[in-house]
This record gives sequence, structure tokens and C-alpha cells, in this order.
Amino acid sequence: MKLFASLTSPYARKVRIILAEKSLPCELIVDSPWEANTRVPSVNPLGKVPALETDAGEIFFDSPVIAGYLETLDAGPKLLPADPLERVRVRQIESLADGVTDAAVLALLESRRPEGLRSEPEIDRQIDKVDRALDALEARASGRDWMYGNGMSLGDIAVAVALGYLDLRFPQHEWRREHPALAGLARRMFARPSFTATKPPVG
Repeated sequence: MKLFASLTSPYARKVRIILAEKSLPCELIVDSPWEANTRVPSVNPLGKVPALETDAGEIFFDSPVIAGYLETLDAGPKLLPADPLERVRVRQIESLADGVTDAAVLALLESRRPEGLRSEPEIDRQIDKVDRALDALEARASGRDWMYGNGMSLGDIAVAVALGYLDLRFPQHEWRREHPALAGLARRMFARPSFTATKPPVG
């Protein structure tokens, strides 16, 4: 397999962590869709990473779809429950965590617009989304070791990746102070080899 990814993309990091947790061999092709000579549009018409090319030459994108594909392979640990309804519940946690990342990315892009074009209300609106979603995730995580069930799931990975992205791009956002359950989850997840090996570069 080949994974087209940027080293700072949280969505790509989620897939890289899944690959590491499942010990699946995959060639990492570092490519940023923001570069002029990017190859990303040739593998994903939306021009976004990550994109995964299977050994058979089939291409999957974006990160939830790739995660679902990797779950079909004969590789443990299983990150989604076998029961269909439980699987939907875990995927909803993933969706909420991805929503945190989506809002944080939009806030970052807006903050990088030139003076006079930048909208502080839009940045605040996106950060409000982050805070509401973190409150919802905190409620789910409270009193538990894992976001769902008795072991690590795709939900835990997605949540921890989102929290790691906040640390990277919004270090001034003190989310740990009001979200102790998420802080504990992040501490445990960040210590895993899959997370330490995929820690994004600063910049």
C-alpha cells in the first residue's frame, strides 16, 4: 500500500496511527496539496490528503473511508465493534472528533489571512464549535478508560489526534483545564508508540 500524506495533516496522522496499531506495511509518500508540484489531485480529485492506494491499485480517500477500508483487512486490533449499531456509535465519536479538527483547521486558515481580510468573528465561531464538541466528548469520556467499550477504538484515536492538533496549532487553548477526562485519555494515547512515531513537526 501507499499513503499520500502531509506530515502535519491530522487526518493523515489518524490513518498513519491506524496503520501502526495494526502493523500494516505501507509506503509513506509525503506530499502537501499546498505545493505547486503536488501529485495529490492525481490520486484524489478533491486535492486533499490522505489518500491510500491499495496493493491492487484501488484508491481510497478521505480518512474515515480509509479507516473503514483498513478495518476490512485481516489485521488486529479491531478498532470498530462487530455489532452494526455499536459500530455506528463509535463512528459518531470519530465524526465528532473530526469535527473538532475541521473547525480548528478553518480557524487556523482564517487566522493566516492578511490583515483586513481576516475575520475574527469567523475564527471565534469555529473555536466555539471546538469548545462545544470538546464538552460533548468530555461527557462521553468521563468515568471511562476508553471512549466506547472496554478497549481502544477508532473513536479514541480520532479524539486523541484532534487534541494533538489543538496542541500543535492552538497551544494557547487550555482545553485540559476544563476537560480532565479528555486530558487523561490524551496522556495515555500520546504515550503509545503509534502516536510518538507520528508526532507532527512544528511549523
